[in-house]
Amino acid sequence: MAFNHLPAGVHDALSPLSVRPVTHSVSMAHNQLPRHAGIRRSPRTVLGRLAGGADRATRITHTEHLPPRAGSHAQWPDGIRPEVIDAIRDAGIEHPWVHQARTAGHALRGESVVVATGTASGKSLAYLAPVLSALLDGSEAPNGRGATALYLSPTKALAADQRRTVAELADPLGTAVRAAVYDGDTPVEEREWIRGYANYVLTNPDMLHLGILPGHARWSSFLRALRYVVIDECHTYRGVFGSHVAQVLRRLRRVCARYGSSPVFLLASATAAEPAHAATRLTGLPVVEVTEDASPRGELVFALWEPPLTDLHGERGAPVRRTATAESADLLTDLAVQGVRTVVFVRSRRGAELIALIAQEHLAAVDRSLPARVAAYRGGYLPEERRALERALHSGELLGLAATTALELGMDIAGLDAVVITGYPGTRASLWQQAGRAGRTGEGALAILVARDDPLDTYLVHHPDALFRQPVESTVLDPDNPYVLAPHLCAAAAELPLTEPELAELFGPAAAGLMPQLEQRKLLRRRATAWHWTRRERAADLTDIRGAGGRPVQVVEEATGRLLGTVDASAAHTTVHDGAVHLHQGRTYLVRRLDLDDSVALVTAADPPYSTTARDTTAISILETSTEVPWGEARLCFGSVEVTNQVVSFLRRKLITGEVLGESKLDLPPRTLRTRAVWWTVTEDQLDRARVSPEALGGALHAAEHASIGMLPLFATCDRWDIGGVSVPLHPDTLLPTVFVYDGHPGGAGFAERAFHTAARWLTATREAIASCECESGCPSCIQSPKCGNGNDPLDKRAAIRLLSTLLAGAPVPAPE
Repeated sequence: MAFNHLPAGVHDALSPLSVRPVTHSVSMAHNQLPRHAGIRRSPRTVLGRLAGGADRATRITHTEHLPPRAGSHAQWPDGIRPEVIDAIRDAGIEHPWVHQARTAGHALRGESVVVATGTASGKSLAYLAPVLSALLDGSEAPNGRGATALYLSPTKALAADQRRTVAELADPLGTAVRAAVYDGDTPVEEREWIRGYANYVLTNPDMLHLGILPGHARWSSFLRALRYVVIDECHTYRGVFGSHVAQVLRRLRRVCARYGSSPVFLLASATAAEPAHAATRLTGLPVVEVTEDASPRGELVFALWEPPLTDLHGERGAPVRRTATAESADLLTDLAVQGVRTVVFVRSRRGAELIALIAQEHLAAVDRSLPARVAAYRGGYLPEERRALERALHSGELLGLAATTALELGMDIAGLDAVVITGYPGTRASLWQQAGRAGRTGEGALAILVARDDPLDTYLVHHPDALFRQPVESTVLDPDNPYVLAPHLCAAAAELPLTEPELAELFGPAAAGLMPQLEQRKLLRRRATAWHWTRRERAADLTDIRGAGGRPVQVVEEATGRLLGTVDASAAHTTVHDGAVHLHQGRTYLVRRLDLDDSVALVTAADPPYSTTARDTTAISILETSTEVPWGEARLCFGSVEVTNQVVSFLRRKLITGEVLGESKLDLPPRTLRTRAVWWTVTEDQLDRARVSPEALGGALHAAEHASIGMLPLFATCDRWDIGGVSVPLHPDTLLPTVFVYDGHPGGAGFAERAFHTAARWLTATREAIASCECESGCPSCIQSPKCGNGNDPLDKRAAIRLLSTLLAGAPVPAPE
């Protein structure tokens, strides 16, 4: 029997909510003008009130204090137009910070540059000053169109926010700057005007891939004059998504060259390690970096918060902590009552809905006006819903927001006093990005990380040095992944016939080897010196650059036909299967039928007293072993695998206690994934030395698998939902007990490879996390997984510790540095 741990689930543990009664009584960057004054109190005072009472105070495991920092000014370099400098002064900014001036200088010299400084350090102004100067120069050109610029953001919300910033800053420049957002929400009637007249187009990589590049002839005048390409929040382009974006940017450079332009790339990231290296890999061009942050910073108080154990018991009788969801909802309630403007970040869409809903219920008991000032914000909402929430947040109408990572990025949400982070977000980069949303006007701010009942979260709140004394992670992406590269070669050939010199020059050394396969599949045909796209359908539709795995599933209310929202295809089997509970804007629905052929989930309004959790089975086979390293008698391997997964049933659980009410079978088709994995094997002799009996073997392997997946985000730029695992007491390919950890994306995302190269440190931390947990036989804080397809059975904590100790005893001694 194989025990599996599937990636791409998005369930936030609901039990036990154990809601307690409430008994309360009643941007711009640092050198830019704030929109809201807000209610300002010392973050230490706010935290002290939250921690009032003995039961609350013990939940804080560590408090980190980041002192304020003074700023350092410079002069704008020659080449920034006086009119632009005057407009910046009109916005209240007399002089730039040093890093802003340095970034602008590189841009003016035609050097692609990445500015990687802290959150709210004014990176937008660093690239906007040269961009606006170029647009102003272009407005005086005799041909009328002049220079153009393209802005790319990972989210629609950020692009819309940047559009507002540009409009405010460029207002004194009149019609010289014609900025417009061009994305999936842009009305058709506006698109022709944007193509013909806009000189600063704000979009996202998805629209560039699917809309602009395939129709480049209609954008010819814009692309011919393209001077700058701005890539905001570039650290988000990692893994498979980052690899796709890297190829989209190569296609953009190729089309621009066709029209005679060679744009300079300006990249920005608040959190990135080795930013120049990552930016060069992303763009395919040499990139210089600016990393010394010269902006001032307000005081930041950062608390690590561990919810308490409850009297309830979970699977196999394990002790259960109060959920991070319920704890964060209480904190949001308390902060709202204090008048502290707060955003709560949560990993799942369902979690965002629940936190907002619970906080609204609490606040209604305090003041009837308060529930309306708290809301949820997540992907899957309709465009008009998102825009209304963004306006309410900017205006100060909203006091609290429970949001998914859509608000993590550089949106100007100035005026926030506090950020609550519901569960470690997967990387230190994301942690600091989210924490930086508060205090954006230079004032003091409070950040709280609320630990989930999870091995990594538990480890981190008790090992604060792993958060506060370590640099952010390096960005991992692999543009040469054949599953990524092949469809982009087809898209490039459809845009312009693809020549042999372009393969290595633009698309890398792996491209030439893929061409015969694409010809054999009759996707491309070689004529004379170039390859041509041969089919009627659009080549750009061959791939989804977000890796969502197909067309999003539309969630439709059956009684009215109203579209409620969408769910990614990859998550549909586990979240909107027949009988699933679905939350939207605080309302509960039951899925009556999931139609995979039409990508529609029909739902009806309901109020069930339970939540639903999908169960699945997973099998894995080894396709190729790329690397194998002996660990004494054991073996550590890395290579290609094929994973077959099928959702087979779902559980209904009581909301408060988590008690299982029943299990219902499902008839969903299996899904197959070819990807990359790291795996290790042990021998019979090692099992004997570890005192792991045949009866305990399955539980030991399964427990080690769960814990290692939970700990991997500490060593690779991923979170546990990006990866999966399988443990098998006797695998047919290795003929030995084997544990696999694999990338949850076709072709791999680089996470398993990073695990292979850091295996000794990774598995040592895994063993320590299990051994140091205070539970007796295993719990969600060490070896239980929230997404286990086997119901966390079997698991053997003590046997897993002995097994990992024996495995690590054979690990090679690292060479001295």
